[in-house]
Amino acid sequence: MDLLEAYRRSLADFVDRVDQVGPGQWSDPTPCPGWDVRTLVNHVVSEGRWSVPLLAGRTVEEVGDRLDGDQLGADPIAAARDTAAQAEIAASRPGVLDADVHLSSGDTPAAEYLHQLLAEHIVHGWDLAVAIGADPRFDPDAVRECARWFAGRAEDYRRGQLTKPGVDLPTDTDEQDRLIAAFGRDPDWAPTD
Repeated sequence: MDLLEAYRRSLADFVDRVDQVGPGQWSDPTPCPGWDVRTLVNHVVSEGRWSVPLLAGRTVEEVGDRLDGDQLGADPIAAARDTAAQAEIAASRPGVLDADVHLSSGDTPAAEYLHQLLAEHIVHGWDLAVAIGADPRFDPDAVRECARWFAGRAEDYRRGQLTKPGVDLPTDTDEQDRLIAAFGRDPDWAPTD
C-alpha cells in the first residue's frame, strides 16, 4: 500500500475513535500508564499540529513553544477533526515525501516521519478504542504497512526506551495484535472496574 494512503486511513481511523468518546470518558484510563483519554488524544493532536509546520520545512526552533500544553480546548472532538484535516493537507503536498523533516533528533526523511505518525495513529488509536470500548480494529492495509516499517525499527525503539519489550503471543495471533504487542501493549488489555 502507498504510504500516503496508509497514513490517510490511519488518520481517519483515529479521528473516528475520537468521535466515539463519550462526554464522561475523557478522564478514563488508557493502556498508557498515567494517561487518561484526554491526555492521549491531546498527545496525538499535538503530534498532528506539529506535523503541519515540520512537513512544510520549518524547524523545531521556528515553531517554538506555541504547540506546548493543551491542544484540545473546550471541544476536543472538533480539535481532533480540524488537526487531522490540516495534517492530511500538509502530508499530501506534492514532493513532501521527497524532503527531509527537521526534527529535534536531526534531519529525517519525510517518509520516515510519516511512518512514525502512521504508528502514532494506529497504536494510540488502539489505546483509545480499548479505553472507551470502541472497535479496536484498524484498516488492515494501514496496519500491514506500519508492521512492515516497524519490523526494522522495533529493537531501536526498545533500546531508546520508546516502547516496552514486546508481549509474547500465540503463533496464530493476527497482524494487528502482533503490531500492538510489538509496541509493548497487551492486546487483551481492558479497563479495570
